[in-house]
Parts: sequence; C-alpha cells; structure tokens
Amino acid sequence: MEQLTITHLFPFEPENAASMAAYMKNQFPFCGVPSPERRRLEKPFLTASRQWALPELVATVAAYYRQPEREYQYFAIDLAQHNLKRLTLGDLENWLPLLGEKQWWDSIDAWRKVYSDWCFLHPEQLTTVFGWFYGHEDFWYRRVGINLQLKFKAQTNQEILAQGILADIATDEFFIQKAIGWSLREYSKTNPTWVADFIDTHPALSKLAVREGSKYL
Repeated sequence: MEQLTITHLFPFEPENAASMAAYMKNQFPFCGVPSPERRRLEKPFLTASRQWALPELVATVAAYYRQPEREYQYFAIDLAQHNLKRLTLGDLENWLPLLGEKQWWDSIDAWRKVYSDWCFLHPEQLTTVFGWFYGHEDFWYRRVGINLQLKFKAQTNQEILAQGILADIATDEFFIQKAIGWSLREYSKTNPTWVADFIDTHPALSKLAVREGSKYL
C-alpha cells in the first residue's frame, strides 16, 4: 500500500483551542473546532472511507489517531465506527495498541463503543473480545471490558458482566468504579432484579458503584 497522505481536515481556531484543552485538563492540544463543525468537515471523508480497502482503513485510522490534535483522535474513531459492519475481528485486534495511546475517558469510551457495537453484531466473538480487556494491566482497557455490554439489554451475558465487575470490585480508581456503576445502572433498565440481587450479594462494591448502579432501582 502506498504511504498515507494525512489531510489536515480541521482549521486552527485559537479562540476555542485553549478552552477545549483546559476542559481536558490540558492533556492534549486541540485545533479548537467545535463538535458540530468537526462532524461537518469529517462527513465526506467518512462517506468515502466505505470504499477503501480494509488494510487502508486500518492504517488510516492509526495514522490519524497518532496526530497531535485531539480532534484527529475523534476523527480516527469515527472512521472505525462508520465502517463497523465490515470490520473483522483482526481489524479490531490491530487497533488495540491505539487504546494505550493518548488515553482519557473521552477516547476510551469512544473506542469502547466501537468494540461494543461490533460485539453486538457478532455475539459469538464476545468472549474473545472481552478477553483482550479482562485482567489487563492498564485500567483503561479494563474499563472497556467492564462496559463492553453497556447497551446490550436482554442480550447481556451476565456471566461476563459479573466477571468484569468482580475482577475490579476493590480497585481504588474512580474511572473503574464509575464504569462498574454505569454497567449496573444500564443493565438495571432491562433486569432490575438481577442488578438488585448482585448489589445485595456483593457488599464489597464501592459506594460510588452502588450509588450509580442503584439509580433506577
């Protein structure tokens, strides 16, 4: 495949860039492009991407994700999401290292949606994908595993949900405990009895996880 050409999609808008970076605790530089404008600028590229060969798509996602400005991480993940139905298990595995780069809740939760939505379409691969995140030394990866079935509703595999939660039940990390509560809260909309019983029988759950998980009980 020919070397990729990176198109600078987003103009630099300094009046917005500083405040957007500050919102993310100044961990990443921003172009300063608001989300509606970013989506407008992305649209023709997302449409065209459906005609790219999968190796080109996989490489392009990685190339854009590694650009400095935060908007390009969002664009890269949008490319992946836009091509979800034609992705293979191997494509998702190739992107796993990207989840270890430029980490914060915004990128991790956007990646989670890619992996989650793909698993919903391919439930026979749920165990395999969950295994990539379960027990990972990086808590951000484990957050993806805990929330992997976030919108699965009646299709939720309760054993995998419980396995992900219990592995981190005592982890002293806000984003892990928030993830546990988030998954319990979402599943309680479908099966409140199971969630209530899970909370009652696991007193080691943190106050944060219980508060979040009990919101609709």
